[in-house]
Amino acid sequence: MNTSFGKLYLIPCTLSNPGETSVIPEDVLPQTIKRAIDFIDDFIVENEKTARRFIKSIHPDKKQSDLKLSLLNKHTENSEHFNMIKPLLEGKNMGILSESGCPGIADPGAIIVKIAHQKGIQVVPLVGPSSILLALMASGMNGQSFAFNGYLPIDNNEKRNELKYYERLSLERNQSQLFIETPYRNNKLVEDLIQILHPTTYLCIASDITLPTEFIKTKTIAEWKKNKVDLHKRPCIFIIHKM
Repeated sequence: MNTSFGKLYLIPCTLSNPGETSVIPEDVLPQTIKRAIDFIDDFIVENEKTARRFIKSIHPDKKQSDLKLSLLNKHTENSEHFNMIKPLLEGKNMGILSESGCPGIADPGAIIVKIAHQKGIQVVPLVGPSSILLALMASGMNGQSFAFNGYLPIDNNEKRNELKYYERLSLERNQSQLFIETPYRNNKLVEDLIQILHPTTYLCIASDITLPTEFIKTKTIAEWKKNKVDLHKRPCIFIIHKM
């Protein structure tokens, strides 16, 4: 570890309203997140508006004009990554902020963390909410063996094949399979799950985690056929397990 370099802090954001921090333990805010934001001016963020709002909610006294934000999202070119970490190489501390949840988990910040390790820069993860882990905790499924698979294919045939593959994998390995979908496609995905998966396969739907409208239910596919839910434009984690 090169002590002349700055440290890279991974700063969790809330899962819903960036101004609502009640889901982060009260002792964590002043002791870790607020303290980190206090001495960091350079941030790598997924969404500038969300990041500024979250920083203001955590540390109202922090001058917004002092913040130097670099955008890291699906539109960012690989050639821009090295320029983003220049403050670290100059001895300054930096922070990574996801649009929601934990940086590096289902989040583009992972590529910057990888580069930091390659350069010998210390990476400091801070405590905060992860929709993936919270959903798994509440699902009643296998927390000893699980896999997060990101987004399913849009093509119907590819989606069917992939779902059947994950279902088979969960049975063979006793492994819970997690995935997500673009919120406006949620209802269509639930219809596909009901049609494609075996009636005895378990499906957990975890939506609006940490919001007042939080919905987390685990049922068999056969049971879901009798219990419809409207998930349109609601952030969701889906978990399947065939036993």
